[in-house]
Amino acid sequence: MKLTFLRFNTNNNVKKNKTHRESVTFAKAQSVGILFSVEDRAKHDVVKELIKKLEGEGKKVTVLAFLPEKKENFEFLFNYFTAKDISFWGNLQSNDALSFSNTPFDFLYCLDESPNLMLQNILARCKAKCRIGKYADGNEAFFELMIESKNGVRSLAEGALKYSRELR
Repeated sequence: MKLTFLRFNTNNNVKKNKTHRESVTFAKAQSVGILFSVEDRAKHDVVKELIKKLEGEGKKVTVLAFLPEKKENFEFLFNYFTAKDISFWGNLQSNDALSFSNTPFDFLYCLDESPNLMLQNILARCKAKCRIGKYADGNEAFFELMIESKNGVRSLAEGALKYSRELR
């Protein structure tokens, strides 16, 4: 039942969110958000490598992770939220997640390879100018740029960085 309300709230946020979406040149971008679901150590390492690359180019990087049940929060490096942070009525109650979604990032990279309702809720309410994630039918409302990636999360992260650098 809670997921039904969350889906309703997500769709409602897509309709209500009037954030002006635009592509900023990568050179002018100052802030980047990274959103992902915790899966394994390899994905965690990919996120850390992406952060290092972005910070090396002078970007301020903020990360938010969704921590599913029975998954390990490696190193406790990133702010996170869980399914327990969603109320019965499908309302997001995590201060970290709400703060992240209200930040006007120049770019927001979503590094999940398959659609995730928890992350879609963040994407629907976020204030990012350009949201980048993996291509999937039905995800058009959540991204301004979708990447076709078939070789795992590393390929997705590299593609997101490559194509955002090429935006003019």
